[in-house]
Amino acid sequence: MKTCNVRKRRRDHVSLKGIWGPVFCAAVAFTGGTTISSSRSFAADITVLETRLRGGVDDPNPAGDSLAPANVLPKGFSLQRVAQGIEPLENPSGKITLFGFLSDGTRTEPDENTYLVLDHNPGGPTPGFDYGRHFLFQGHENSSDLAYITRINLDVINPFHRITLLTPVGQDGLTGFNSIDGSTWNPHTKTLLFTQESNTGGIPVKGGVIEVNPEWGTAGFPRRLDGILGRGGYEGIHPDNHGNLIIAEDIGGTKVSIDPNNPNGPTKTAANPNSFVYRFVPSNIADLSAGGKLQALQVSIDGQPVKFIKVDTDHPFGDVFSINQLKLHTLGTSWPVQWITIHDTATDGTASFDANLAARDAGATPFKRPENAQFLPGSDFKTFFFDATGDTDATAGNVPALAARGAWGSIFRVDLRDNLTSGKISIVVLGDQFHAAFDNLTFADDNVLLATEDRGDTLHDQLSVLDSVWAFDASKKNVKDARLLALGRDPEAAPAGEEDNEPTGLHFSDGAASVAGLIGTQPLNPGISRLFVTEQHGENVIWEILGSHLSN
Repeated sequence: MKTCNVRKRRRDHVSLKGIWGPVFCAAVAFTGGTTISSSRSFAADITVLETRLRGGVDDPNPAGDSLAPANVLPKGFSLQRVAQGIEPLENPSGKITLFGFLSDGTRTEPDENTYLVLDHNPGGPTPGFDYGRHFLFQGHENSSDLAYITRINLDVINPFHRITLLTPVGQDGLTGFNSIDGSTWNPHTKTLLFTQESNTGGIPVKGGVIEVNPEWGTAGFPRRLDGILGRGGYEGIHPDNHGNLIIAEDIGGTKVSIDPNNPNGPTKTAANPNSFVYRFVPSNIADLSAGGKLQALQVSIDGQPVKFIKVDTDHPFGDVFSINQLKLHTLGTSWPVQWITIHDTATDGTASFDANLAARDAGATPFKRPENAQFLPGSDFKTFFFDATGDTDATAGNVPALAARGAWGSIFRVDLRDNLTSGKISIVVLGDQFHAAFDNLTFADDNVLLATEDRGDTLHDQLSVLDSVWAFDASKKNVKDARLLALGRDPEAAPAGEEDNEPTGLHFSDGAASVAGLIGTQPLNPGISRLFVTEQHGENVIWEILGSHLSN
């Protein structure tokens, strides 16, 4: 996810009713049909962490001036702090001294979490110290070549050995990394993968994938894979049982007028679809550096592929108001998809390349900022879900034609055939002002998909609400929803001029390190799994969400 521009001041707020008049309600579906939802949840039968949500939290927290409301969970749930920004690193390096802050006070914004259980001590900077077997890894989204990767040693109580820095600075005092966002464990290579979202909003794209060996002191790591996986504004990344990687890309497109009759209109907050969903097929599943094929998802509608349309004098709106975008975002529809190869190291070599540009040139289908993806548990990796954040601006979402084309955000489902190269795509959640700007995704059991919001300060101020974490029951023909968490605002994020908190790092896992333990191979076991979420910005706190069997 992107960090938002810090507001200069908090504006006076108006009510949802005052902004919207007749409410344009969220529509959610599964394989067909729709259901209309209000701001209150109705899915009383959704269960997370063996605890019934009983409809979830009714309302989001307000985003009024300098308010610092507490986080709100349904009855039976609680939060346990795992780490916070002011905690020391075991092995500080240059300006990198604390978990969530540089030595000059810059917030480092820890992002997506990966929980891993190893059968041995991976070691660390203190020889002979037992760092335990349970770990939580995360990248940090700060910039200026000082982004870094940390490991929280969950079994360690000693605060001076609790958090380990995995990417110390070089002789120049820098790590060379920026905006590290996504993370995952790849059991085929026995390495961790972290994505850099860093990009300029256009060409050239500067992000990419970093590979880290969890074994302390392994030579050759960390290493970038820009010549293998390309450079992209990458976020979510996930392996399947064949060693393939699904990667979601988040690069904001050119903003165009929200008035379809006036391309020169004064309000330009509707973003042209500009980001892609990728799959990497490795030549050697045990060694990503051996190369392989990078592919991108292509959707066909009415027999024609949906391609990137550049905003120019001939296309002043790009693809923003197209009939294809309307059809793609229409609940109850499904459209053919296929993976198309955009780069092959066997023929194209291993020089660094721009994946976003390659996907455009190959005719892949762009979306409005895909943030993350998750395989459906037990689907044998034939089904995955991914989300698109949308425009994160109410001036765009309030235009019915844009709302119907994903301005508020969306969640898609892709069902692949046995050959895993083609299949169907359908939209399962079309956002509205109540469910918007979807970001992290994780399955909490075989059917319940959790999704965070990343509305950003602009949308917070426009609607006077903070972010939520939603639970969607994907087992129903009509997807039902419940609010699992109404995020608050910590004291560091509350003062005027500070950036609001954002829920990220949402991660549900049993920490399995084997291929057989990958989500998608077998059903989830909620009884032995753990659920983490990061309250980014402000105090930069990582929480574990506990169900009723652990809350007390």
